Amino acid sequence: MTQLNTNPNLNNRRSSAISGFYKKSLPERMALLAQWAGLESQEQAALLGVSGLSAAQADQMIENVVGIYALPFGIATNFLINNTDYLIPMVIEEPSVVAACSFAAKLARAGGGFTVGTDDPVMIGQIQVLDVDNVYAAAGRVWDIREKLLHEANDPTSSIVKRGGGARGIELRPFTESPVGAMLVVHLLYDCRDAMGANAINTACERIAPLIAEATGGRINLRILSNLTDRRKAWASCVIPAKELATDSLSADEVIKAIVEASAFAETDPYRAATHNKGVMNGIDAVCIATGNDWRALEAGAHAYAARSGIYTSMTEWRQDEQGNLRGKIEIPLAVGTVGGATRVHPAAKIAMKILGVASAQELAGVLAAVGLAQNFAAIRALATEGIQRGHMSLHARQLAIAAGATGDQVMRIVEQMIAEGNIRLERAKELLK
Repeated sequence: MTQLNTNPNLNNRRSSAISGFYKKSLPERMALLAQWAGLESQEQAALLGVSGLSAAQADQMIENVVGIYALPFGIATNFLINNTDYLIPMVIEEPSVVAACSFAAKLARAGGGFTVGTDDPVMIGQIQVLDVDNVYAAAGRVWDIREKLLHEANDPTSSIVKRGGGARGIELRPFTESPVGAMLVVHLLYDCRDAMGANAINTACERIAPLIAEATGGRINLRILSNLTDRRKAWASCVIPAKELATDSLSADEVIKAIVEASAFAETDPYRAATHNKGVMNGIDAVCIATGNDWRALEAGAHAYAARSGIYTSMTEWRQDEQGNLRGKIEIPLAVGTVGGATRVHPAAKIAMKILGVASAQELAGVLAAVGLAQNFAAIRALATEGIQRGHMSLHARQLAIAAGATGDQVMRIVEQMIAEGNIRLERAKELLK
């Protein structure tokens, strides 16, 4: 377990605290982003929808392609992570997430930003062994050949092995009872370096499966990675100074008390934890999608990890410290890659990686943990103070105005009128447009 060392050559003279970024026009935002990341004209065109992923490219990525589905690509500002500034690319259709994340990062920045770290990028491959007389005896026989298994798993032609990754260990999990009888599950621990690693792990499991079958006398069924990547966690923490938390109607202590109580609610009640954690994943998934990573794998691992005690609970924790400030932390499995897959195929994903400027998969995982913590704070702060609807309704009104056919200045005029009336409905937007 190590704290991340971010790329010293990137972001060391730039600040992500861009004042009024949301107020700037789309061309102005693009100009600032292009300067930040050194985007070429064709990269800017890809983000603006002029070029980018083509139908022909999409046809090579998945099956039965009939077209392309676009989502908004936004930038969260203000992130200071391990004393390095980041602009965070986020792809998401839900209003308020990007703005809320930027706001949370601004408050955390006042307390020194986010501190993040990660485990080594070790994933788990599973080999299921059935039809053995005694699972414990079978486990012993596998243990006796563990060095042979590791040698076989470390294919010298593998790009991951060439980069210093590969098999790191064997674990044994005997189950005496299951719906199909006794089974032995063999875990292969595999260091994926900067890859997410699914293909490499599955290949390694295939290579060692015949040796396990021979040693145990059993029958091999599944050989597949696990998305419960509890050997590949990332964690983040932050301090938000009390003076940043007071509102027009609540003191800082009242806000902190309400946030800590909201945190305790999610830690205690699975029904609340599900919605609480959805807010965490709002941020993480958006960055994951932007960078071409597998957000479904992250969701599976994160929620399984949240239930590791047998009771589903919160992914985060918020407390008031001895100085009266608010402290938050998160620990979460995050198996992401900076090489391979859509990360290096999708034009916008490549641009997102360029904007982030991360030097490794571990650095990317640390950034994701910080974003998840920021988004969670923003959500529970809104719930504990003004209520979740105020910010949501403003952005929802804008969507309704656009859906009604409003363009340009019409959009904000209709939004302001609907909010003033407290009547935020599509029918009212259409009436105002007329």
